Amino acid sequence: MAQPKTVSVVLVHGGFVDGSGWEAVHRILRQDGYQVSVVQHPTLSLEGDVAATAMIIEAQDHPVVLVGHSYGGVVITEAGTHPKVKGLVYIAAFAPDAGESVSSLIANPPPGAPTPPILPPKDGYLFLDRAKFQAAFAADVDADKAAFMADSQVPWGVAALSGAVSEPAWKSKPSWYLVATDDQMIPPPAQQMMAQRAGATTVESPGSHSVYVSQPRTVAALVMMAAAAQ
Repeated sequence: MAQPKTVSVVLVHGGFVDGSGWEAVHRILRQDGYQVSVVQHPTLSLEGDVAATAMIIEAQDHPVVLVGHSYGGVVITEAGTHPKVKGLVYIAAFAPDAGESVSSLIANPPPGAPTPPILPPKDGYLFLDRAKFQAAFAADVDADKAAFMADSQVPWGVAALSGAVSEPAWKSKPSWYLVATDDQMIPPPAQQMMAQRAGATTVESPGSHSVYVSQPRTVAALVMMAAAAQ
């Protein structure tokens, strides 16, 4: 185990999944001496998910690097204005500007962009088609693990998708962005646009939308880069 670091890392998951997908990233960062916490937010509303994240940020002993995957990027964009947060890391994530939400960002996909296999809402919740989950969400993840992810989906509240950011943290704090170049959920050009708009230090990696599961060392390396800058 490396010497303890003076930066804490807080990991925020996206929609359809929970925080367990961060396990390998968590292990790598812990082995390097970081205090790491995983937010288990319910993905029911942006307000509730930001509150759950703020609770974990408050509990940290050190300045925080806040990391978000997919919809988790919306959460960290809103929650990242917390004074303990010193840097933001987006992993194939939405990085909205003021007034933007997941719904607004996906409203007009470019021609030829992949269509995520989201089933029609049921009782206010969304799921991905289990049969198409791996191809769309986790194409480079071990087949058994991808099947487990598909079968253990967390219902994603429709209200969370419409939650709009008020004050984007990336406008006042440094950010880093990992573009997953094989992503079939958020088109890589959209990721590049959001990263550029945020002024993020950007790296690109082959990988599906679940790059945080399939390429944990690449993801952890970017988090460490952000932490080293604090």
